Amino acid sequence: MNKAAADPVDVSPQTGLVKRLGLFDSTTIVMGSMIGSGVFIVAADIGRQVQSPGLLMMTWVVTALLTIVAALAYGELAAAMPQAGGQYVYLREAFGPLYGFLYGWTLFLVIQTGTIAAVAVAFAKFTGVFLPGISAENKILPFLSTQQALAIGILVFLTWVNTRGVRTGSIVQNVFTVAKTAALLGLIGFGFAFGRNEAAITRNFGDNFWAGAGLNFDVIRLTGVAMVGALFSSDAWNNVTFTAGEIRNPKRNLPLSLVLGVLAVSALYLACNMVYLYALPLESIQNAPQDRVATAVATQMFGTFGSSVLAIAIMISTFGCVNGMVLAGARVYYAMAKDGLFFKPAAVVDSKHHVPVVSLWLQCLWAAALTMTGRYGDLLDYVIFAVLLFYILTIVGVFVLRRTRPDMERPYKAFGYPVLPALYIGVAGLIEILLLLYKPNYTWPGLIIVLLGIPVYFLWRTRDRSTQTR
Repeated sequence: MNKAAADPVDVSPQTGLVKRLGLFDSTTIVMGSMIGSGVFIVAADIGRQVQSPGLLMMTWVVTALLTIVAALAYGELAAAMPQAGGQYVYLREAFGPLYGFLYGWTLFLVIQTGTIAAVAVAFAKFTGVFLPGISAENKILPFLSTQQALAIGILVFLTWVNTRGVRTGSIVQNVFTVAKTAALLGLIGFGFAFGRNEAAITRNFGDNFWAGAGLNFDVIRLTGVAMVGALFSSDAWNNVTFTAGEIRNPKRNLPLSLVLGVLAVSALYLACNMVYLYALPLESIQNAPQDRVATAVATQMFGTFGSSVLAIAIMISTFGCVNGMVLAGARVYYAMAKDGLFFKPAAVVDSKHHVPVVSLWLQCLWAAALTMTGRYGDLLDYVIFAVLLFYILTIVGVFVLRRTRPDMERPYKAFGYPVLPALYIGVAGLIEILLLLYKPNYTWPGLIIVLLGIPVYFLWRTRDRSTQTR
């Protein structure tokens, strides 16, 4: 299987990486990294916050528009700088190495590894539907449950798969992305065909659709703060940029995969939430057992069989999501190590399979540690603000590089520039302000995590310089 991957024609002499990912592969990385377990559950929390079917949908619509505009802007950067590391490289080139490091630092410490841990645990949790022995309460050791053990096992297995070559990892990604997309389409199709609930339709689409919502600050505040769940469910679309050094014809395929992947997932998410409103009254969405809205819809349609099918769909979805994030994330730490801003062994590319093996295992080790602590959920809540902040900074980078490097080759230019990128910065900036004002317990810890990277950066630079002078 890996014989082709070792073809010297495809090996970059500068990086040792191989260009084995085509447009379909890169699009499945976008879609597969985005679709995890969020779309199946976060509608409950959003519904409780906004108290309106119309605002629930508005939350997803605004999230979709923001994500699409961001993907369009990132396409310019991706086509202009098709290097391993993606967003880390864009921030480094636009603002300097400190900004790139702060992104990579937060990505490794919490964003990527914390999400990998959380999604792996979600896989284990739904496995427990079929194997009751797998649960958070069933302890193997005082600090390790069977649920955590399975999650760590999945992390180790998928990391090993990705050490066998980027093509091997992408095949797994393709299979599971196709499967999870089919599962979502099945939920949408069966939901509209068999989930029709007259009481839900009357409640959600009648006079109560907007539930008294008008164009005022309270509505903007509610929607902005409630978007946290939708934004996280739609996150990780940028992961494909991390793999730029392994994509064929990246100047075309990277921007195209970003747009195609984000458009497809956004459409699926909007349709899923329409199914929820079509099948369940808002109050049932808000009070779905364990927030499992999709499971409640499936159970209403097909009883316990529907619940079991949904559990399998979520297992498929989370498995593929973990694989995509494992594959992509390691390329950022590899790029940082090449710049002397991460552990040097992380820059080593395996000569046989042409992947950053050490970077993959370091990522696995830290994600497993977060899984055992059980604190990944809190950490992810804390970095909501930071994730959006780095998106804003990267899109500001489009403006900065247009001014500072006007002669840079730009095979694709951001659609709607400067209006759409500026609109993203404005709306996302407003959401940041709302989070600072109304969710300070979630925003300030995230900022502290980012800012702690500043002294670490200077310590690392000092250490790197002293090593070079020896």
